[in-house]
Amino acid sequence: MKNDLIRFDWAMKRLLRNKADYIVLEGFLSELMEEDIIIDSILESEGNQETASDKFNRVDILVKNQKGEYVIIEVQNQLEYNYFQRMLYGTSKVLTEYISLGESYQHVKKIYSVNIVYFDLGQGADYVYHGKTNFKGIHQYDKLELSGKQKVFLGEDKTPSDLFPEYYIIKVNQFDDVARNTLDEWIYYFKNNEIKDNFKAKGLEYAKEILKVDKMSKSEQVSYKNHIVNLMDEASRERTLEMEAIIKEREIGKKEQSIETAKNFLTMGLSIEQVAKGTGLTVDEVKALTK
Repeated sequence: MKNDLIRFDWAMKRLLRNKADYIVLEGFLSELMEEDIIIDSILESEGNQETASDKFNRVDILVKNQKGEYVIIEVQNQLEYNYFQRMLYGTSKVLTEYISLGESYQHVKKIYSVNIVYFDLGQGADYVYHGKTNFKGIHQYDKLELSGKQKVFLGEDKTPSDLFPEYYIIKVNQFDDVARNTLDEWIYYFKNNEIKDNFKAKGLEYAKEILKVDKMSKSEQVSYKNHIVNLMDEASRERTLEMEAIIKEREIGKKEQSIETAKNFLTMGLSIEQVAKGTGLTVDEVKALTK
């Protein structure tokens, strides 16, 4: 293995669910959200389940902070074209599961969706994105705010966007390995499984101690090594499929170009045999173009 620190997805699944180790997740979330996050509890999530498909592909964890808000942290290793819909489904699922039937909407809690992805999700030059819901007037272009009475009910500092789910996306592979701030130090660890001695981000110092591979039991080390191999195999399989798709697309493009050239040759009066020889098409394929 490249170095002696455990990957973050494996740590979430196996190591960071004990209250004594919450400091690691608290540190990461504090740096990401730019406020001191204290975890009250870690709740059941899909990532707790052991299935054949989750052994390498993804892991998620559901956190409840001391303000009663929910934070979904998900690591996705492989390309998934409908991942945005997955994010939306995840927040919707938590929203409906953690409010009892018949309860007032006042009890709906804030939800954050934190997504650490190892593929190029969407199209954009940055490697960290933050999404919120804002309401803007289509005529006056003003921003919708809470009324005075709503602020008494919900809080003076609240805005409508504070009530809706928020989304964070960290595109790990787009990070250039230059840690410009403490959040970047966390992303550097996500990408390289390494925490440099001069890193100062919250939670990293403790993570550096508890996430050492050599601190795992022998059986855990074997499982972890198998996890890394699975990741490599899956990445190789995905790359092979990508290359096959590229090759097929190029072949289709060449075929279409040959057909267009053949049509031009036919209009110039060349014989079917000459056109076939000049374009690489079969005689039957050229004949079909004359019909």
